[in-house]
Amino acid sequence: MPGPVTETGFLLFSTAIGRCAILWRAGCIIGTALPERSETALHARLEARVPGAAAAHPPAFVQETVARIVRLLNGDEVDFEEIALDFGTSEPFERQVYVATRRIRCGAVRTYGEIAAQIGQPGAARAVGSALGRNPLPIIIPCHRVLAASGKSGGFSAPGGVATKFKLLEIERARRRDDPSLFADLPLAVKPH
Repeated sequence: MPGPVTETGFLLFSTAIGRCAILWRAGCIIGTALPERSETALHARLEARVPGAAAAHPPAFVQETVARIVRLLNGDEVDFEEIALDFGTSEPFERQVYVATRRIRCGAVRTYGEIAAQIGQPGAARAVGSALGRNPLPIIIPCHRVLAASGKSGGFSAPGGVATKFKLLEIERARRRDDPSLFADLPLAVKPH
């Protein structure tokens, strides 16, 4: 059970894909985490990211953000644009990538190269992929919506890897431009579940 409301804290919460986590500090969301293989592993991930962070009762802005994450993972179209974020020690290039990625609407996808071009760094697709691999705010910064130029997944550093990425895209009924469905041409036996 979380303790009293604090300036810095974390909360574990249940979603359609498992237990997720959110971290906050001084009025901003500073991190999120997708489900791990166990709550112990999830706690370890949080402790590594914010040493000394403790479970706490979330303030209203955190409760609202959690409610949005839960709704998104239930298949609702949700946006997080006005949620106050703190990117911490992220490099300026990473911040540009996160801001551009945050603008990708629910159900849409982009490529690493498109994000690179959008931030004025054409040819930096690999660097975009590396930045997204360090994304401290998965779901809110929807790195799962960024694919390789070939339409393949690219990587995904969250627990569960590419399978988790495809699951998130399937929940959002993701489409690439005018395609009928990102997964429409896959045989049923290999579609993500």
